[in-house]
Amino acid sequence: MTTAEIRRAFQEYFRRQGHTPVQSSSLIPGDDPTLLFVNAGMVQFKDCFLGADVRDYKRATTCQKCLRISGKHNDLENVGRTARHHTFFEMLGNFSFGDYFKNDAILFAWEFLTKELGLPKNRLWVTIYEEDDEAGKLWSELTDVLPGRILKCGKDDNFWAMGETGPCGPCTEIHYFLGDEATPQSEADFRKGDGTYVEIWNLVFMQYNRDITGKLTPLPKPSVDTGMGLERIAAVKQGFQANYDIDLLRAIISSVEKLSGKRYDGRDYTPVETEQYLHDVAFRVAADHVRAAMFLIADGVTPSSDGRGYVLRRLIRRACRHGRVLGFTEPFLYRLATAAIGLMGEAYPELLSSQGSIERMIRAEEEKFLQTLDTGLAVLKKESEGIKKRGTKTLPGDVAFLLHDTYGFPLDLTEDIARGDGLGVDLPGFERAMEEQRSRSRSVRASESAQILQRSVTVTPSKFVGYGFTEYESRVSGLFSANGAQKVAKAGDEIALVVDETPFYAESGGQLGDTGSIASNGGVLEVVDTQKAAGDTLVHICRVVEGELGLGERVRLKVEEGRRKKLAANHSATHIVHLMLREIVGDHVKQAGSRVSDETLRFDYSHFESLAPEQLTQIELLANEYIRGDFEVRTDILPLEEAKRSGAMALFGEKYGSAVRVVTIGPRSKELCGGTHVSRSGEIGSLSILAEGGVSAGVRRIECVAGGSAAAEMLRQKKLLREITSTLKSGEGELLSRLERLLERNRELERELERVGSKMKAQEGSALGANPERSPSGVSFVAANVKDASPKDLREMADQLRGKLGSGVIALCSVVDGKAIVLTAVTDDLQGKIHAGKLVSEMSVTLGGKGGGRPDLAQAGGGDPSQIPAALERLRELIP
Repeated sequence: MTTAEIRRAFQEYFRRQGHTPVQSSSLIPGDDPTLLFVNAGMVQFKDCFLGADVRDYKRATTCQKCLRISGKHNDLENVGRTARHHTFFEMLGNFSFGDYFKNDAILFAWEFLTKELGLPKNRLWVTIYEEDDEAGKLWSELTDVLPGRILKCGKDDNFWAMGETGPCGPCTEIHYFLGDEATPQSEADFRKGDGTYVEIWNLVFMQYNRDITGKLTPLPKPSVDTGMGLERIAAVKQGFQANYDIDLLRAIISSVEKLSGKRYDGRDYTPVETEQYLHDVAFRVAADHVRAAMFLIADGVTPSSDGRGYVLRRLIRRACRHGRVLGFTEPFLYRLATAAIGLMGEAYPELLSSQGSIERMIRAEEEKFLQTLDTGLAVLKKESEGIKKRGTKTLPGDVAFLLHDTYGFPLDLTEDIARGDGLGVDLPGFERAMEEQRSRSRSVRASESAQILQRSVTVTPSKFVGYGFTEYESRVSGLFSANGAQKVAKAGDEIALVVDETPFYAESGGQLGDTGSIASNGGVLEVVDTQKAAGDTLVHICRVVEGELGLGERVRLKVEEGRRKKLAANHSATHIVHLMLREIVGDHVKQAGSRVSDETLRFDYSHFESLAPEQLTQIELLANEYIRGDFEVRTDILPLEEAKRSGAMALFGEKYGSAVRVVTIGPRSKELCGGTHVSRSGEIGSLSILAEGGVSAGVRRIECVAGGSAAAEMLRQKKLLREITSTLKSGEGELLSRLERLLERNRELERELERVGSKMKAQEGSALGANPERSPSGVSFVAANVKDASPKDLREMADQLRGKLGSGVIALCSVVDGKAIVLTAVTDDLQGKIHAGKLVSEMSVTLGGKGGGRPDLAQAGGGDPSQIPAALERLRELIP
């Protein structure tokens, strides 16, 4: 069966079983800000499972297009290197919304696999949740699965949850044995998890609702959610070990072969870094990424520098770089898209209707990247060679950022190339450089905006309506460019725009300004920032994307809602951090500044010393406890004095009017604040402290992430901990003591090496002093190039040689960190005749450097180690 036939057979089978075929939703979640992309078949039905969306059917079947390239499902670095990792894939699924449950779900799955697809039963295995005896009994009673093939597994493998709270339940998975026909099968081999037994279908039984305490309450209408990867089941049905060998992906790879003139082998996935292996990886990356790119574009995503557009850009550029491995020096991916659309257009008509824009957009992005690709690769090659010469294995973060910022290399692309050279990337250093650039960009933006804002002082004050709206219609009351007021703005213009009423929050109180879009009947504008000007004028810093806009026109203003929600959550989190600092550190703590972005939150506060690790832990624990309390966030408008009497804290440097806005979060947090906030503290999700340090005398700074960023930080730390425990072969409980023992052992070895090194240098010095050279006048001297000697080693050897010679001159050279060093010494009796500083000065010139020193001892450096023999020869000429 071809992939297309399997897709049709699945949907037709479930249609016969009373399921309504439902079209795949867009890759862009319609109303789920928690997801960047649709990554599972159940996403479009989430509200159905929760009971918030009641449809005219209770059974559904889909083939859902999915993209997994972010969050916990980010396996981008493995794409092309393994047999079954993809960014884009198709998920087959059947769903029940309070209709059938475990019985029918199991019967449907078994019948489809064994009868419709004809898979051999002696290769099928089943896993169930260890506490779900009902599912195990049903498998035994309803199907003819072979005895001993129903295995119990733990919560990590066979219990599914929509989130920390909400619908959840046990699941049962069906696995297929990929081994040779003659290979025996056993539970022990199954549990090895070596890839011989591959999961092909997951049936989730949503039968509980989990509350914040972890308590499970049975749902009144249990439901079913299943998922089977089309690529994976096609590989099984077509008899292949690797997904990339199925007819659909192999056809795309064949198109790459024709375009490149190279041959795809694909038999071995062992990372041997041979030319053929690298070619095969490039073939697979191109086949995977072109599908992801064309579906993203068809669903309305365009390449950009952030968000979903940046993901699209990463995919295209990663494919371009791998195309270079295959010899492509001109755009090729857009031509590959043409072939891929021909293969998938029947199942997904949106590809056919968007074909022209898909091809144009991919080609334009390829051309843009190819202009800098060679230069960037040259920079990376040079840096890699230098790193290897220095004996290290990490590409500096500032180099990775240079490649990102100047040459358009996404970080994962740099990591991918570096990995091929056996190098890692300094990720914290990259993030520091990125944040420094963001800070510079904000300063430049503010500086450029100031030119515009100064001309807006005469504009009628505008009203903020964003506490209740993120979309609003208003009238344009002011248009300004760097040259002053104007009546019309046209495509390409950068302008400041003022309206009578706006839902856009202007940067103030530490919270960054909103971004979004403004549209009129004749034009579309991108809002890149919102700032305050003189008085209460709220100014939208915009770029006219298309058409034109005139003074007095009616416009529709739309805030970028996902970013606003993150800003609101982070702003509410700063109030909770402030509360915990005062409760744990002391009442003297006062806010001294803050910065709330959609990515991080920063809080400056008055305090006289650094916080102890125990205090930071306590702040983080109590802050998260307060967040989980899911307290109501209430806002009240009160007279200033009444607000102060109520206990509301005023923020640093803020000017308040006679009436103020009081934000109360739960029972203990109350502050005067004009920013945007969540409606309940639980919406923040969680909080993680990244750093705490001093800013200036008496002022300290605490930096945090919240929500999805906090979850990502926690996963990063857990991954790091697992890697450390694995490397050290130690359990978490013994990790600290294991590290202490290793460090102490390392210190002992360093001391022993130092003792051995000193002894060896002493022996070498003694040998040099045994046969000194003599100048024409009879002055004894030693002139030697000492291998692997530090400046300290050279000084100790010189002291030893002075004692051994009694009377004479010593000149010792070595190479440290790729540079030559030279040290000269003269015994006391010769200092009136020979000056050590002058000798070293002359020698350093030969080495391409300079130096000098005392009459008895001097040291210098030079840039050219190859000239050490010439420098020593120069010494022989200088001694009388």
